[in-house]
Amino acid sequence: MSGDVSIRNTVKRYKDFVAVNNISIDIEKGEFFTLLGPSGCGKTTLLRMIAGFNTIEEGEIYIKDRLINKVEAHKRDIGLVFQNYAIFPHMTVRENVAYGLKAKHMPKSQIDEKVREALKQVQIEPLADRKPNELSGGQQQRVALARAFVIEPGVLLMDEPLSNLDAKLRVQMRTVIKRLQNRLGITTIYVTHDQEEALAISDRIAVMKNGNIMQIGTPEEIYGHPANVFVAGFIGTTNFIKGTLSAVGGTGTIRTEGREYRAACKRDYQGEVILSVRPEHVRLADEGIPGEITFSVFLGDYIEYEIRLESGSEIRLNEYLAEDEKRKNVGQKVFVQFEKKRMMAYDPVTEEVITC
Repeated sequence: MSGDVSIRNTVKRYKDFVAVNNISIDIEKGEFFTLLGPSGCGKTTLLRMIAGFNTIEEGEIYIKDRLINKVEAHKRDIGLVFQNYAIFPHMTVRENVAYGLKAKHMPKSQIDEKVREALKQVQIEPLADRKPNELSGGQQQRVALARAFVIEPGVLLMDEPLSNLDAKLRVQMRTVIKRLQNRLGITTIYVTHDQEEALAISDRIAVMKNGNIMQIGTPEEIYGHPANVFVAGFIGTTNFIKGTLSAVGGTGTIRTEGREYRAACKRDYQGEVILSVRPEHVRLADEGIPGEITFSVFLGDYIEYEIRLESGSEIRLNEYLAEDEKRKNVGQKVFVQFEKKRMMAYDPVTEEVITC
């Protein structure tokens, strides 16, 4: 197998419902790989198949070249971190972290040393003798992390581990997780529905929909070059507008809102297209496409405007203000321009990307 974890043509069915549809992925040693998608897309089902909690109807899953389809969950050399932490309420922090090491019959002296180091890694050493009900949500999640990696698993599986935390704590904890994973070099498979979280911590991301992989790539590839309309709309915010494309021999002309743009294309094409351009790639200008501001939101370092173009299309635009610059008023007439190199064109039938 070419990856530390190799998933080959894997299928999971529940009667007539296909939750995981013929998925194949290679995850490299030490990689932080994220399964990202909306609720019900199959990401947690796939993770549970790797963990041994769900059966595999078709296909094969390997961990370090070992076929694990029929291997019991506790023999798969994996660490697990769940959404609900799953730490033992009657045990102290120290006892929770030591649990897996005791199950491996490790000598007490080694257990004490490893537990102490694990608590240090997640910065909760002073809490070693507390019970879970004396800890905050973030502290409990750190206990769950320490317990998962202290056994030195070959693969670490994490299922929505931050979803129960408030927004500020989620940002703090995702940094803790990424730094810890970098330091330890553990191959990690992470499940989340949070796009920002996935972009922030992943080496690569698999975007899922209805049991299928829509695209696999680095955060930069997924965000900057979405492979289809679903990925473009699910990852971050984008504007979809109508247009046409005439492409021959790898070069095309996009026409939209009375303007023309040259574009590199993957194939020949003639006809209508769905165009995608992100709010940060639309700018206000002295000339361009006429429009009117219909709404604005202050978001700290920038203003997000909603603008109705003359065609009736509604778009969003992000503007970073200079120190003494003021927010523009609703009803104000403006001109906008699209960054042509950032515009993507999609086939309205297949919804696959045409431009490069």
